[in-house]
Amino acid sequence: MSYTALYRKFRPAEFEDVRGQEHIVTTLKNQIMADRIGHAYLFCGTRGTGKTTVAKIFAKAVNCEHPLDGSPCGECRMCRAIGAGTSMNVIEIDAASNNGVDNIREIREEVAYSPTEGKYKVYIIDEVHMLSMGAFNALLKTLEEPPSYVIFILATTEAHKIPVTILSRCQRYDFHRISAETIAARLQELMDKEQVDVEERALRYIAKAADGSMRDALSLLDQCIAFYLGKKLTYDNVLDVCGAVDTDVFSAFLRKIITRDIIGCIHELERLMMEGRELGQFVTDFTWYLRNLLLVKSSDDVQEVLDVSSENLQQLQEEAAMTELPALMRYIRIFSELSGQIRYASQKRVLAELTIIKLCRPAMEMNLDAVLERLSDVERRLEEGVPVHMAAGEPARPAGEEIAGPSKKKPQIPKAVPEDVKRAVAEWKAIIRDTSMMMQSYLKYARLSLGGDNRLQVVLEDGTAYEFLNREGQRQELEEAIARRIGRTVEVDIRTTGSGESFEDSYVDLSKIIHMEVTIEE
Repeated sequence: MSYTALYRKFRPAEFEDVRGQEHIVTTLKNQIMADRIGHAYLFCGTRGTGKTTVAKIFAKAVNCEHPLDGSPCGECRMCRAIGAGTSMNVIEIDAASNNGVDNIREIREEVAYSPTEGKYKVYIIDEVHMLSMGAFNALLKTLEEPPSYVIFILATTEAHKIPVTILSRCQRYDFHRISAETIAARLQELMDKEQVDVEERALRYIAKAADGSMRDALSLLDQCIAFYLGKKLTYDNVLDVCGAVDTDVFSAFLRKIITRDIIGCIHELERLMMEGRELGQFVTDFTWYLRNLLLVKSSDDVQEVLDVSSENLQQLQEEAAMTELPALMRYIRIFSELSGQIRYASQKRVLAELTIIKLCRPAMEMNLDAVLERLSDVERRLEEGVPVHMAAGEPARPAGEEIAGPSKKKPQIPKAVPEDVKRAVAEWKAIIRDTSMMMQSYLKYARLSLGGDNRLQVVLEDGTAYEFLNREGQRQELEEAIARRIGRTVEVDIRTTGSGESFEDSYVDLSKIIHMEVTIEE
């Protein structure tokens, strides 16, 4: 016998098997037991929440020869026929492909004939919002006054598209999104029946990724089991199949954003892509991670709201202390916008990198939350005693360094320049060529000056270049390149010009003092 998908194999056959829709199941069972069955029902809700399943169970229950507390027995002739799809009393219609007036006229003609067996003829019209306006009008009269033996069940994911004249003639039932806890419990129950070894953490992630849909959860679980057939299904296995990442990656990524480490964020993004992770899934999951962080930041008692372990909750609390509410709300807004754009983007990576730069540079935006984040950053720097530039988002100078301004004196030409600094300046172009490609692109536009303790000052006007080169590793690479070229050690000091400040106003240009030779290598 051919394999049957999990969502088909374990489709509920009675009301007791339906999960997450107790408010609807209880009402329908009470109607059947009290014999107060309506003639038209409208089942609304998102995909995979059980609309069609409940409709079929209801059709069996009203025709069951021996109902048990309003639920079908599943053993009588009518229950078996309806379950097998061979009963003439239950007619399923897909309104997406049968949405014309003629299709509805056929229903009106069939309604005139009473059922050959059982009590009721049940018409289940799926995706009813796809009917044309003419078809809705043709259905209207029949829906209002059908024969006593006819029941209409209309199912839709978009109730707002149905005319009010139809809505007013139906009993409306809204199917809720199923909670992650309920889905995870159902998946565990089914895996016990299938005798499949699955980590509880893996089932929790699948339940969360299903976004309230039991069918999506079962389909995803089916896919994961097939990929790791015969093996224990672990949390990491599920992440591999979904193209998702672990929460530790989100934590590291967020901390780089908080410190405005653009290069670090881009390297992290590149690593994820090299591991085969899906960018769209990463953006969606990281948005949820930020949402959890916002809840932790906003309230002290969120254990019941967040579906995370105690270790992850502690990690979230640490990161909540590192961020401000305006910044978090801005991150969520930007990533939510990216989530909608990246799905249809042809250059997903470029779009993601642009978003990262926007996150790390609040000055690029003029929104209120971006302005508030820039003000918070200024306040933090002032409290730490770090001089703040006029333009928010620019890297600050080391504490104790003066800020150039109109009243500052013009820099004086030094009386003597150390010989090793002269040689480094003279052979600067050759030194640059001896560094990595990334450093070459930034050093190409650097200006050279002389600092205190006879250090070689490398001055940059680009804030991003300054942040990249002002790291210990990059400074060391540059100093090693100088030593290889001139045979002497020269200490390097990385600087940047401030807002409204020019290089000539604050620094001595050594290139004008020292003849920069063009070195031709054999």
